[in-house]
Amino acid sequence: MASSSSGNSIPAPEAVQVLVSSLADESPMVREASTATLKDIAHLNPLLVLDCCSTVSHGGRRRYGNIAGLFQVMSVAIRALDKDDVDPHYMAKLAKIAASEIISTKELNADWQRAASSVLVALGLHLPDLMMDEILLHLSGSNSALPAMVQILADFASSDAVQFTARLKSVLTRVLPILGNVKDIHRPIFANAFKSWCQACWQYSVDFPLYTALDGDVMSFLNSAFELLLRVWAASRDLKVRVSTVEALGQMVGLVTRTQLKSALPRLVPTILELYKKDHDAAFVASCSLHNLLNASLLSESGPPLMDFEDLTVILSTLLPVVCIHNDSKQHSDFSVGLKTYNEVQHCFLTVGQVYPEDMFVFLLHKCRLKEEPLTFGALSVLKHLLPRLSEAWHAKRPLLVESVKNLLDENNLAVCKALSELIVVMASHCYLVGPPGELFVEYLVRHCAVIDLDKDLRSSKELRSSGYFYPFQHKKSEVNIGGVCPTDLREICEKGLLLITVTIPEMEHVLWPFLLKMIIPRIYTDAVATVCRCISELCRHKHTQSDTILSDCKARSDVPNPEDLFARLVVLLHNPLAREQLVPQILTVLQHLASLFPKNIIVFWQDEIPKMKAYVSDPEDLKQDPSYQETWDDMVINFVAESLDVIQDVDWVISLGNSFAKQYELYSSEDEHSALLHRCLGILLQKVHDRTYVHAKIDLMYMQANIALPVNRLGLAKAMGLVAASHLDTVLDKLKDILDTVGDSIFKRIMSFFSDSAKMEESDDVHAALALMYGYAAKYAPSTVIEARIDALVGTNMLSRLLNVRHPTAKQAVITAIDLLGQAVIGAAESGISFPLKRRDMLLDYILTLMGRDDEDGLSDSNLELLHTQSLALSACTTLVSVEPKLTTETRNLVLKATLGFFGLPNDPPDVMDGLIHNLITLLCAILVTSGEDGRSRTEQLLHILRQIDPYVSSSVEYQRQRGCLAAYEMLHKFRTVCVGGYCSLGCQGSCTHSRRFDRASNYNFSNLPSAFVSPSRDALCIGERIMVYLPRCADTNSEVRKTSAQIVDLFFSVSLSLPRSSNSSFGLDIELCYTALSALEDVIAILRSDASLDPSEVFNRVVSSVCVLFTKDELVAALHVCSAAICDKIRQSAEGAIQSVIEFITKRGKELNEADISRTTQSLLSAVIHVTEKYLRQETLHAISSLAENTSSRIVFGEVLAAAERDIATKDVSRLRGGWPIQDAFHAFSQHAVLSCSFLDHVTSILNQTPVFQGGPGKGENPNIFGESLEEDNVLHAAITALTAFFRGGGKIGKRAVEQSYGSVFATLVLHLGTCHCLANSGQHEPLRALLVAFNAFCECVGDLEMGKIVARDSEQNEEDAWIGLIGDLAGCISIKRPKEIPTICSILCKSLDRSPKYMREAAAAALSEFVRFSDSLGSLLEQMVEGLTRHVSDDSPNVRRLCLRGLVQMPPVHVVQYTTQILSVIVALLDDPDESVQLTAVSCLLTVLATSSTDAVEPVLLNLSVRLRNLQICMNAKIRANAFAAFGALSKYGFGPQRDTFLEQVHAAFPRLVLHLHDDDLGVRRTCRNTFKSISPLMEFNGITALANTHRLSSDHRADYEDFLRDIAKQFTQHMSSRVDTYMGSIIQAFEAPWPVIQANAIYLCSSVIASSSDQHISALYHSQVFGMLMGKISRSTDAIVRATGSLALGLLLKSANYSSWKVARLDPTDSSGRETESSRRQ
Repeated sequence: MASSSSGNSIPAPEAVQVLVSSLADESPMVREASTATLKDIAHLNPLLVLDCCSTVSHGGRRRYGNIAGLFQVMSVAIRALDKDDVDPHYMAKLAKIAASEIISTKELNADWQRAASSVLVALGLHLPDLMMDEILLHLSGSNSALPAMVQILADFASSDAVQFTARLKSVLTRVLPILGNVKDIHRPIFANAFKSWCQACWQYSVDFPLYTALDGDVMSFLNSAFELLLRVWAASRDLKVRVSTVEALGQMVGLVTRTQLKSALPRLVPTILELYKKDHDAAFVASCSLHNLLNASLLSESGPPLMDFEDLTVILSTLLPVVCIHNDSKQHSDFSVGLKTYNEVQHCFLTVGQVYPEDMFVFLLHKCRLKEEPLTFGALSVLKHLLPRLSEAWHAKRPLLVESVKNLLDENNLAVCKALSELIVVMASHCYLVGPPGELFVEYLVRHCAVIDLDKDLRSSKELRSSGYFYPFQHKKSEVNIGGVCPTDLREICEKGLLLITVTIPEMEHVLWPFLLKMIIPRIYTDAVATVCRCISELCRHKHTQSDTILSDCKARSDVPNPEDLFARLVVLLHNPLAREQLVPQILTVLQHLASLFPKNIIVFWQDEIPKMKAYVSDPEDLKQDPSYQETWDDMVINFVAESLDVIQDVDWVISLGNSFAKQYELYSSEDEHSALLHRCLGILLQKVHDRTYVHAKIDLMYMQANIALPVNRLGLAKAMGLVAASHLDTVLDKLKDILDTVGDSIFKRIMSFFSDSAKMEESDDVHAALALMYGYAAKYAPSTVIEARIDALVGTNMLSRLLNVRHPTAKQAVITAIDLLGQAVIGAAESGISFPLKRRDMLLDYILTLMGRDDEDGLSDSNLELLHTQSLALSACTTLVSVEPKLTTETRNLVLKATLGFFGLPNDPPDVMDGLIHNLITLLCAILVTSGEDGRSRTEQLLHILRQIDPYVSSSVEYQRQRGCLAAYEMLHKFRTVCVGGYCSLGCQGSCTHSRRFDRASNYNFSNLPSAFVSPSRDALCIGERIMVYLPRCADTNSEVRKTSAQIVDLFFSVSLSLPRSSNSSFGLDIELCYTALSALEDVIAILRSDASLDPSEVFNRVVSSVCVLFTKDELVAALHVCSAAICDKIRQSAEGAIQSVIEFITKRGKELNEADISRTTQSLLSAVIHVTEKYLRQETLHAISSLAENTSSRIVFGEVLAAAERDIATKDVSRLRGGWPIQDAFHAFSQHAVLSCSFLDHVTSILNQTPVFQGGPGKGENPNIFGESLEEDNVLHAAITALTAFFRGGGKIGKRAVEQSYGSVFATLVLHLGTCHCLANSGQHEPLRALLVAFNAFCECVGDLEMGKIVARDSEQNEEDAWIGLIGDLAGCISIKRPKEIPTICSILCKSLDRSPKYMREAAAAALSEFVRFSDSLGSLLEQMVEGLTRHVSDDSPNVRRLCLRGLVQMPPVHVVQYTTQILSVIVALLDDPDESVQLTAVSCLLTVLATSSTDAVEPVLLNLSVRLRNLQICMNAKIRANAFAAFGALSKYGFGPQRDTFLEQVHAAFPRLVLHLHDDDLGVRRTCRNTFKSISPLMEFNGITALANTHRLSSDHRADYEDFLRDIAKQFTQHMSSRVDTYMGSIIQAFEAPWPVIQANAIYLCSSVIASSSDQHISALYHSQVFGMLMGKISRSTDAIVRATGSLALGLLLKSANYSSWKVARLDPTDSSGRETESSRRQ
């Protein structure tokens, strides 16, 4: 067998052979384990491993299933060999094995083939000559394995360059003769091999002179190979061959002779260049090879360059387009390849440039002049790269480069422009940009800072065409897009470049200043102004102490724009505060820097004003939150211009600035929104000019330049005309009249436009809209002293009506705005003391209401949004017109309300538009309230009228509608209080109201003789009770804003009411001081709501209700209760709950004030709510309110109303089929469950029954009383009473409860006992008894009020499973024990006697109930002894269920009693641990765990040994739960192992300890966890501290197999080091587990056993177990059907073989006879 030198011998060869055989196992787990083990032990005895591997390898992969794994192991073993162990003969044999496998197939790069190659490479590290000889044997042209052999040589060269290079000659000697016959498919392998060999030579040259290895013969061979590869292989049609060949040639060019290299250049260069026509990978290989070629040809130290520049032009011309690859590849996944290619190409150009700098310069400029886009782009990119590196050589060429670049400035290709821009920046950094050419290049950068991306820009194509911007590529969509450059990329490059040369290159200041000022004005550079301004700011920052220099520099150049032109241009460009690149802050900064160019008195003003404007636009995100930011900003700009003009006070400069503004119209298209600001700037300037001729000419220009079809520009023109009208009203009006006469003199034209061209109609709309706006703003800005006559002329002569015939939405908006402005002008005049009525105001209102409606013919796609905008403007205009004289008539008021109130229901989309519209609507309603009433009383009626129309929105189910309605009510009440409360004017208004001045002058009424109460509202008129019940539910709304607003509404109502006079016939009965205290509390709540929105809503609502309850008068309280039904039926649940809560509090606190009629009507209202409320919870709460009403008022009246309602329903409805149940029946249930009302209601019902004849019979148990009642022919009153009594009984009322109290125990016991019998019948197919019993149980539960018990019964659902009904009985018993402990003695006494009854199912039912009742036996006294005796007596019952239930009952006693009976219980458990029924065993071991938690040592010690033995037996049970509990219980016993029984118990611990360790990684997770806990529990009992330390490691708690194996190795060391006396015992137990029924336990035992043997230094253990374990392991590996056993066995063998105790096997070798036998066996296993 195996040989060994000394000591205990082990069958190591057999073990290794088994492991090697396992390499071919069908399980990947076993293969991996075997491979890992063999690699791990290979360094111990590599020769033995090689013997075993070589033995089974003779059959090859056809006989051995995992030849790849085998060769991997052999490779590791060979590398592990010491020099002394390397036997050339043996190594040759191994080489033959590997080589024979390789040559046995034509496959390439298979996994097994690569593994075989690794064997040969490993051999070569020890015996390179042997390996070389073996490979060279197969290097013949006819050998199919030739490519594989060459690949091995390549791998060897990469692994050991020094040894390979020394043998390169022999390799080339054998390879060169066969190169010519290599097929195309194999040529890439040979080419890659030559590449690797050449790289090995270069690596060799790092440590040794290269000539020592490359003699003349080798050089000759290399030259020959080079020539063959170049002439034949490089010309192959196969791209892969050509690429690999070029890559190899690139490595060889530095090794061949210069003569051969020079002769090869004419063929080699085209071959490399040809690859650039292929993909990116091929281009990269070509670039690398070309770089090596250029280095070898041009930079060699052994001679001059081998190529003239003329020869290089072809290479350079080919490389130029390749530069684009880097940019193109950004769009592909091979970006890194493209970047590498780009860098290699640039290195090629640099190599040539270092040798021929001037020629390179001329070449690149020539390519630029050709203006072929790819070549130009490449040339510019190369220039950018070479210019910093060849700056000295090219210094004299600067003018020529500048001139060449100038010629490219008109190039339109995006990529070329980008490359040119980058080159300009590089040129600037080297001082190439001076004088006029420098300005030309700067302008080029500026021009491209203004380009836009046509696909991404938000402006329309019409705007792009008309704006006149320079877009070099907008007409180049079909051209080749080099580099994937988009306009945005180009713009970013130019912006960064321009800023870079401004900030970092001081020499550029003379070029940039003041030239950049010229770049501000041209229209084509508009989008570049932000960048230009930033650059100017940087330049001025360097000149900030030289303001005179700035002024002199600008005056020195005539082509620099004058200050007026700069100011006009920059101010207009301020229009968009969110413009790109922070345009506005940049412009403002530039104006501040250039202030010295303007009149001197402007400097101080700008220093103060410009920072404020910059602060406003500093945060764009914050600015966007303001929807009116654009309007605000435009106003700021206009004010800035106006104040600047006021400060300057130079008429000539202002006139010049006006001319500059006029010239600005050429810079913007008519569609550009900048034109709107330009109109206003010119308008504010004309306001400062007194020359009427000049003004007239400029407003003519404004109108001619304005595009009134664009709403923004139309508005800008109108505002501009208004600004001019402030100083030149007549001039403006004359102009407007001329326009109106020109375009609107014929109404026929307008009518015909409907039938002709819609475009003409829109054009007419635009003109009329513009005129209307201009009239409106003229009126707004005109002086108040002259405006009345103009407005009268406009309105009174129907001139305005000529502007009303518009249909386009924006035109309508313009006309509405104009009417609004007219009204504002009238109001403004009144505020200035010049008041007059607006003629035909009602007609104007009618116009507005007509304009804001939707046209049926309107087909615009965006009409909805436009309509909302129109309606919002119309509401604002209506508010304005309502606020002017004359007073609004009732008809007009109703017309306005009808047309506008529906807006509260509009969808909240878009939110910003709708918020504005609702705000305007609320403002209008407040204005109507203020202006339409004649006195306080009429305003009160007006208020209630509007509020009632808003009520549907206040109580809407849509949140935003509620929010709108409440907000409107609050604002109107607030306005009402302001107007009508306090000191009264002639109309009942307080103090100096907004109307007092007007009506003092113009009032036609005289109220001086009337009492104030007549003209002011009264408290009764406010209908506070009704109103409060509308808004009180909103105080509990889900929306916090609604809650806060509604609370404020309630506060306002009472605040107003306390300030109003009381009518003489009202009996308020209020304590004024108490009312004001309640009002103050309410206002405190509102103050808290305003400051803290997180306040608990329920607390807030409670405080609001409490205050309201105090503030109500008696009449208001009654009115509120009468209308409470609508509040309770609120569509929001929280609000409905709040309404119910408020009703209950009103009744509770003030119910005594109600008379019989009030109580009756309130009950009816609440019953109506009960009927209409659909949600069960709300119905119950409403019923609670009815109960509260009965409790706090007259219950007789309430009960009578409820029964009357029941009587009506029974007479008219089928109450048993009502959807959602019968609400009146719910009322009966509510009364029956009420602690106070139940008796009185029952008395009331029984009194009614006593008044009628008693019917015969009655419902039987379990029958439905409703059905029985329906069979009686009694009148409706009797039927209602019967139904009420039935509902009372089934609702769990006290009457039904008292009916069964006397026999509660017997009833429950009987029901429980029959559950067992009925389930027995149900199992036999008779289900009806069970159903009947369950119905009876439900009736019983309802009667006694045990709802939980009813749920338990309902949960059974007639399930017939044994555990189900036994569990049901236990749950019922537990329920009764908790809710009715006094009934337990009676029930238990009956059940104890039932244990002796003969039916098995009755005994089981009794045992199930008793086992639960015993948990609550604290007060049972002597009955407990009887129960314990009965349970103990029946633990030997025939029924397993009785046995386990009795045991469970004994354990479930209260702990104090368990301690008393512990000995008796433990004796029962000991007996039942051996029970033949597994369920009883499981119960026994589970109960043992419970008992041990409270048992004393004295009670446990007598049975400690018996328990330990029986628990050990259960630890091998197949039931995982029993197994887990058995281990847990064994751990619990450990705390009793310290007394007299310590030694005995410790022996049991040691006997069970190995099994415990094995089950730490059980298949069942529960067993794992309990074993870990038990391990920690018993570790203190062990005889050393190492076990305790292991119990605290993470390996114990880990579920990973690898961690568990580490744990086993650790604990094996503890066994052998500290418990050597018990190792024999442990080993016996572990070895027994080899045959465990669980494969994972077998595997655990195998690994632990091997770990113990491997860790032990005891020769006795080795001698006793090593042969046995080895044999068993090899048997398990060979014969086990479980993969985990075989895999673990392989790892275990590795542990034994690595053990230091068996060092003798390290020199063991495989006997030839044994190897032959094993080989035969291995072949049979395959």
